[in-house]
Amino acid sequence: MTENLFSYGTLQLESIQLKTFGRILKGHPDVLTGYKLTLVKIKDKDVIASSGMTHYNNITHTGNQSDSISGTVFITTETELKQADEYEAADDYERILMQLKSGKTAWVYHCASS
Repeated sequence: MTENLFSYGTLQLESIQLKTFGRILKGHPDVLTGYKLTLVKIKDKDVIASSGMTHYNNITHTGNQSDSISGTVFITTETELKQADEYEAADDYERILMQLKSGKTAWVYHCASS
């Protein structure tokens, strides 16, 4: 069985996909409406080194349909979704199921402690 995974951050990077899943994921653009991007400081030095970033993107609900976040919907296996959980758990992200602008439902990570 496959799972839709919406990424608006580092999981879109091929280097992170190779390290996390052992392959480059197939995906297509989509949008999450009613949310805006905020930043969360990256604590894991290995992630900083591999991504070249010091902050993760995070989503914040606004309820305003003119606010939106562009990203990529990836088709993953259940095993890959668990691998993504392990990757995102490094900074206390949690996975929630959301509807995207396209009408597709996808898993999305957000940092609840931000």
